[in-house]
Amino acid sequence: MTSEIHHTQSVGRYRDVFRRSVEDPESFWLEATMQIDWDAAPTRAVDDSNAPLYRWFPDGVLNTSYNCLDRHVAAGFGDRPALIHDAPLAPEGQQRTAYTYAELTEDVARCAGMLRAAGVNAGDRVVVYLPMIPAAAITMLACARLGAVHSMVFGGFAPKELAARIDDAQPTAVVTATGGVEPTRRIEYLPAVAEALRLATHRVEAVVVKHRDGFETAVADVSAQSAPTHWLDWDDAITQADAVAPVPVRATDPLYILYTSGTTGAPKGVVRDHGGHAVALRWSMENIYDVGPGQVMFTASDVGWVVGHSYIVYAPLLAGATSILYEGKPVGTPDAGAFWRLIEEYGVRSFFTAPTALRAVRKTDPDGLLREGRDLSSLKTLFVAGERLDPETQRWAADLLGVPVVDNWWQTETGWPIGANPVGLEPLPIKEGSCTVPSPGYAVEVLDALGKPVGPGEEGNICLKLPMAPGNLPTLWGNDQRFIDSYLTAFDGYYATGDSGYIDDDGYLFVMGRTDDVINVSGHRLSTGALEQALASHPAVAECAVIGLDDQLKGQRPFGYVVLKSGVEVPGSGSTAEEELLAQLRATVRESVGAVADFKEVAIVEALPKTRSGKILRKTMRQLAQGDEMKVPSTIEDATVLDALAPILRRAR
Repeated sequence: MTSEIHHTQSVGRYRDVFRRSVEDPESFWLEATMQIDWDAAPTRAVDDSNAPLYRWFPDGVLNTSYNCLDRHVAAGFGDRPALIHDAPLAPEGQQRTAYTYAELTEDVARCAGMLRAAGVNAGDRVVVYLPMIPAAAITMLACARLGAVHSMVFGGFAPKELAARIDDAQPTAVVTATGGVEPTRRIEYLPAVAEALRLATHRVEAVVVKHRDGFETAVADVSAQSAPTHWLDWDDAITQADAVAPVPVRATDPLYILYTSGTTGAPKGVVRDHGGHAVALRWSMENIYDVGPGQVMFTASDVGWVVGHSYIVYAPLLAGATSILYEGKPVGTPDAGAFWRLIEEYGVRSFFTAPTALRAVRKTDPDGLLREGRDLSSLKTLFVAGERLDPETQRWAADLLGVPVVDNWWQTETGWPIGANPVGLEPLPIKEGSCTVPSPGYAVEVLDALGKPVGPGEEGNICLKLPMAPGNLPTLWGNDQRFIDSYLTAFDGYYATGDSGYIDDDGYLFVMGRTDDVINVSGHRLSTGALEQALASHPAVAECAVIGLDDQLKGQRPFGYVVLKSGVEVPGSGSTAEEELLAQLRATVRESVGAVADFKEVAIVEALPKTRSGKILRKTMRQLAQGDEMKVPSTIEDATVLDALAPILRRAR
């Protein structure tokens, strides 16, 4: 089914804008370029001369850092708050740092000078291995200022994974810190960096270290291990550096590389270009997130992930808004009311987080007691992405906050939402379980295994008709063929998202999960997302996961794992109370999905294994349960959770 029709409820402005974006993308996106300042304005929108490798605004020249910073200062808004760092775990007196646009511009210009002095020039790469501190955003913007390409690696990644990214990106420099702060521990970064440099075959010329108090490892302890790499102190080097003016680059030049997992085990370097990225993110701020100049956006993510890149650093600054850089967790810093404190304190208009974060808050504070007494009147919308938003969590958050809870769906590869409720353009009625409608610019179609469109309500492969919207990846770093093989060959003329779902009669898009999360029970294809949605509707369940296990008779059988809300007490395994709860869970799935699910097996667990961005590791759980060869993803948040779950998973065989 194509997303270009059946928008019977989506009347008004959205329908007209969407239709124009897919029928006449050339004029639509050229018009959007007017929100960006160019050294040479583009005269063409899309270059299809090398299809299926499309490029946006091929004759445009700009600088992303200038568009995020200098132009706002030049317009007289230098005193407006640009970035606020909130760090409740930092030492007293260092828990809040605010930057105006003028101050941030100066620091970014000097950081660019520091990097240039370290040997970084336009086109060179810089690997950034930093926690959620201002230096992370400043380094990203400084690289953009130079025309250099940054590759952010999540602080705390294992040395082997960091080394793999160093070898792939071949950076001139690495920017890091002495360590990162967690609610229960401090993570030393320098030993990991030194070990990664030892493991990597590529030689890095310089390592710049931002010193933070409270960490034991000093530069002197590790620098000798990576000679002849030159180690620099951030504060000393930036003080001595000259400010650098923005370097004009082509719109098609790479802005950053962000690695995502690959099926072969080798990480895939998703490339983002300057021009398409700036145009798309600036457009999305106004039309999707409803945030403009001087308004506050709080995105509770990490700059190691695409959400942090797009909606902590680049998009808010492109729009002249204020962005919150939060170095903390949804719970434990100090409690499950952390988000509500931030919204009240900073007057947040748009709040963006992951379903996993909301479920963690709900598990700890199911009645929302920590929200009481907080003035959240500034908040207009809660946006959620990163993992499927179950209706129970959506209803809970909407009731607690009294604002629309808007799911939006996208990927590292796309850089901004494929499907969303265009709140700034035209707020549409919310349907639970749906990310609402395809965003303008995305020609979304649902195809069967043979590449034929399916009917309304029929589940299939969600695909994007080429060319993809600006801001989406044009290729993978240094490997056009891998990009084509990974995404563009399954369905001719389409990008395969790898997700399954359907579009209903009203044009609403429902994303049910990864295509490999569809299980076949006695010939019936069932989405694990539908089964999880049923389990999550039980009042005792905080979060859950369903995996499909091989079965000689039925092909596959579903197995559910649930985490209970805080305060829900169930005596030990085999107790009458536990058996009653398990029976209720089975009945809930049967009533919601039907007998065809044959859902009989469910276990109560303490926690589910997740990536640091909050995605549940269903594939890893399935591999462990079946005894298949397994590679634990480098992005796992806490490997001890998987270790604790392993005996329960193995018993499922």
